[in-house]
Amino acid sequence: MGITRLNHAVLFVADLQRSVSFYTDVLGFEVVPMAPQGLRAAFLQAPGSTNDHDLGLFEIGAGAGASEAGRRTVGLYHLAWEVDTLDELERLNHGLVRAGALVGTSDHGTTKSLYGQDPDGLEFEIAWIVPADLLTEEAKAARTRIGHLDLSREKERYGAQTRGGIGISTPTTV
Repeated sequence: MGITRLNHAVLFVADLQRSVSFYTDVLGFEVVPMAPQGLRAAFLQAPGSTNDHDLGLFEIGAGAGASEAGRRTVGLYHLAWEVDTLDELERLNHGLVRAGALVGTSDHGTTKSLYGQDPDGLEFEIAWIVPADLLTEEAKAARTRIGHLDLSREKERYGAQTRGGIGISTPTTV
């Protein structure tokens, strides 16, 4: 059997406490007490995750330059996290706006996405995925474009509490 999912990501950050505050206060991660002594690092777990940790943060100091990945160098563009409901996506949307961290939203047909930046300018995506039993040919065809996300319309269409990703990224037996 091959790779089944991403277990965790590790980011280099300029200011560890600033980054921990962002990921805990804005996105709801929790600190996992497992950083080795003497290392300026933190490990965080996403709400409801069964992973040991989902995110590692390693401080390299205030003198760190901004990432030039995608502009002048190769590198990672963004991480994408999934939420269970459109209500949760909307809640996170408000939190990102309050933090000044929302940089865009998109409707990709089969996914409804928010895009944000952490305090170091590292980008991430938060997505709700249309469950398999609600996929339409129209939604599948829309994967070839990036449309405007209207969360109110999507909540009316799919339901605010409908579990996303069922039969796609989550087994149908959940």
